[in-house]
Amino acid sequence: MAVSARSLRDLVQHWLLADPHGCFRVSHVGRWGKARYVRVVADNAANSIAMFFFRHRDGRWCIFPPDPERPAMSIDRGVAAHAQEAG
Repeated sequence: MAVSARSLRDLVQHWLLADPHGCFRVSHVGRWGKARYVRVVADNAANSIAMFFFRHRDGRWCIFPPDPERPAMSIDRGVAAHAQEAG
């Protein structure tokens, strides 16, 4: 799926509603780790369809959860500068 700036409403209409004037509701809001998610239900005369949407750190809404944050190591600039001076 190509990454693009789309609103949550646009994603809901794309994935759940064939009719752009159809109705949907947010049935649950919560957190998954540090990420936010919503459960959206689209209702029509025949049935109801529900789907989760996840908010990523960059502000995008997606149908998949964000990657978990992993520990990262870096060199302190002060230590690196001191090592260069000593060497």
